[in-house]
Amino acid sequence: MPKKCVLLVIDSLGVGAAPDAKEYGDENANTFGNVANTVGPLKLPTFNKLGFGKMTPINGLPSKEYKGVVGRLAEKSLGNDSTTGHWEIAGLVTNKAFEVFPNGFPKELISEIEAKSGHIFIGNCHASGTEIINELGKEHLDTKALILYTSGDSVFQIAAHEDVLSIKDLYKVSEIAREVCNKFNIGRVIARPFKGSDNNFVRTYDRKDFGITPPGETILSHLSNNGFKNFGVGKISDLFGEEYLHQTIHTEGDYDGITTLLELIKKSDYDFYFINLVDLDMVYGHREDPKGYYEGLKVIDSGLNNILKELNDNDLLIITGDHGTDPTDGKTDHSREFVPLVAYQNNIKNMYIGDRLSFADIASTICNYFDIPDIFDDGNSFYEYIVNK
Repeated sequence: MPKKCVLLVIDSLGVGAAPDAKEYGDENANTFGNVANTVGPLKLPTFNKLGFGKMTPINGLPSKEYKGVVGRLAEKSLGNDSTTGHWEIAGLVTNKAFEVFPNGFPKELISEIEAKSGHIFIGNCHASGTEIINELGKEHLDTKALILYTSGDSVFQIAAHEDVLSIKDLYKVSEIAREVCNKFNIGRVIARPFKGSDNNFVRTYDRKDFGITPPGETILSHLSNNGFKNFGVGKISDLFGEEYLHQTIHTEGDYDGITTLLELIKKSDYDFYFINLVDLDMVYGHREDPKGYYEGLKVIDSGLNNILKELNDNDLLIITGDHGTDPTDGKTDHSREFVPLVAYQNNIKNMYIGDRLSFADIASTICNYFDIPDIFDDGNSFYEYIVNK
């Protein structure tokens, strides 16, 4: 029977301050643990079964009995961004951090994009996405100027109401911005469409990230070059491009994402499924909403339970995160944290393997699973623990 690997990234699900967290002002960060301390005890039976309570103290998740190879991963890359996190998971460590602009973008960058796109920007500041569209939404509707903002990450975010600029045209502006932002080493340009009326604006799931093409080999390119078929779900194609993805699908929230994944793995038409679940980060983490974060965890917990039921005995499920976004720390930005590591197969023995030095360990392990050369120097495979049944 053909085997498949499912790599599921739960966006922002940090599990404790990373060794270098102090350099990022995140020494007290612990996304999962602090959510549990704020709204717990949590009732998440699948997360408990998969050993998340072994990684960090989580109120309600003792994980005394669990199933899987469990640990934590520290990030080796510089920066604290979704792009660097996902690239490192896929084996590519970023040694030069993307540029951040906490005080807004330089005039020459904005002027060039305005000239090439024919659109004027307002805002140009560090802001929460929901707050800035409420603050500037009416001016945007009145003047047709696009809302520009950034965060603690390397992101050039453009918000536009669907009545001002169609989604298609917003993507065109973002593509122009992507070209100019390359010269400033900016990690992502993010199109942020929204709808609604003044004081009742709502962002839609038509968000699209325009990332930089990975500057080296990733697990996607390596698998593709060795004859394996890859399927990207969620924003994977935004972060990696589509060259080495044989099929992609964008999803509208985590329920849609994990339901879509479930239907895909039932068919088993592909070898490698790479999925990002973004709601915990986008909807709850950045908005400092621990109660909402817990509700989002419940959605994933239920979906994971259904995923486990569909795995064949030789299938491999790996669950991780790309960074933290602690919704209790008083900041709306990402937090420098360990991310979870869970490797699950139907007949696997439970084993806690502790803290590891790079997200790239996942890419190396997937190489071993598919019996292809491990080309990722920054990775250290944990496959030996998976096969030690």
